[in-house]
Amino acid sequence: MDVILIILAIVLCIIGIVGSVLPALPGHPLNYIAMWCVQWVYHPFSNTVLTVFGILTVVVILFDYLMPVWWAKKYGATRQGIIGSIIGMLSGIFFTPIGMILGTLAGAIIGDMLAGRTGPEAARSGMATLIGTFVAVGVKVLLAGIMTSYIMYELIAKLLS
Repeated sequence: MDVILIILAIVLCIIGIVGSVLPALPGHPLNYIAMWCVQWVYHPFSNTVLTVFGILTVVVILFDYLMPVWWAKKYGATRQGIIGSIIGMLSGIFFTPIGMILGTLAGAIIGDMLAGRTGPEAARSGMATLIGTFVAVGVKVLLAGIMTSYIMYELIAKLLS
């Protein structure tokens, strides 16, 4: 059972990092589950570490949904522009990662233009939406990478001891 949990933890770490970039996978929550798999086998993490990473996981999930919208609204995106960016990003999943980037940008611009914005206004809010998305993805990748580092460090330490 221990070997299965360790293999599961490693697989979840890999999927977690990939999922931090792809919106179809839950990313860093999978890394947190991997952390618990390792905890169950070796008990290397303190309750404080598990609690902090649990809180960070929830905070980053909220941040992921709110950051692009906040950034877009800050730079004048309309509701249609935000909806367009989401549709564009989801449409671009099939052509990842370039399709997601261009889909988010094009969707935001088209949505804002349909809402009556001029070309430059729509482009500005489209870029803001894209930047907000990049910031959110960067934070997710950072958290997934930190959790994966903690997990791999503990696994390697246990294997070498």
